[in-house]
Amino acid sequence: MMVIRRKANEAIRISDNIRVVIHEVRHGVVRFGIEAPDDIAVHRLEVYEQIQQENQAAVAGDTLAWLKQGE
Repeated sequence: MMVIRRKANEAIRISDNIRVVIHEVRHGVVRFGIEAPDDIAVHRLEVYEQIQQENQAAVAGDTLAWLKQGE
């Protein structure tokens, strides 16, 4: 893992097509924006993990478990 210090309005470039811009750092909370092509999915970790669980349930044919997650 690479750890980089950035201040507000500074950016990080990932490859040629992803840019992360720090908007604000206040009270230990960082607000940042991610600029990426439309074909690259960008999710918060908890959303990504939920998508993965739903995909695994669908592949396993466990549609009932997938439906119960939405309750």
